[in-house]
Amino acid sequence: MPFTFHNKQKSLKRRFLLILGVITFICFFALGLMVIFWDGIAQQLPAYQRKIFGGMLIIYSVLRFSRIFKKEEDE
Repeated sequence: MPFTFHNKQKSLKRRFLLILGVITFICFFALGLMVIFWDGIAQQLPAYQRKIFGGMLIIYSVLRFSRIFKKEEDE
């Protein structure tokens, strides 16, 4: 079973890093969508380069989000 829930409360530092990680995920994901669909951003790039760059931002945000839940050795 990959998810085990403990009754221990997370430290203030861990909670802050969790919130910061979620905010970072939302910002990069939204930026990727904006680059892809909003013509006002990155006007000097051709459409295919905007889509590639936006896709890379979305992939990066998903990778960052998956690292939030990575179990550390000391926990």
